Amino acid sequence: MALQYLPTRQKLSSKERELLKLFNSLDLQDQASLLAFADFLASRSREENAEQAEEPMPLQPKSIPRPATESVVKAIKRLSSSYYMLERDKMLDDTSSLMTAHVIQGRSAHSVIDDLEELFELHYQRYLNKM
Repeated sequence: MALQYLPTRQKLSSKERELLKLFNSLDLQDQASLLAFADFLASRSREENAEQAEEPMPLQPKSIPRPATESVVKAIKRLSSSYYMLERDKMLDDTSSLMTAHVIQGRSAHSVIDDLEELFELHYQRYLNKM
């Protein structure tokens, strides 16, 4: 245990003075019990603080602006880069359906890209809710 320098004239708060008074009124065995209990409480508090500090912070999407003209394929690449934290396999069906609507059914690229942006944002909100 490292030695710590304590000033000789340290002002104590009223709670500290009360605790010291109670401590001094106890016999040696009860003083040891009080110290053990105080150590237990302090370690529990340190563990709770450590657990809170270990909670992962949600990753933020990269801000990649949408170009004025963009293909659906490039939009998927842009959104995948922006939302790099998302699991792509969970989005594959929806993304493929939108791509098919563009290629096979003739939906406009602009409309499909709007839907893709909403899809990625929806999955990002789900990601945040899991945090």
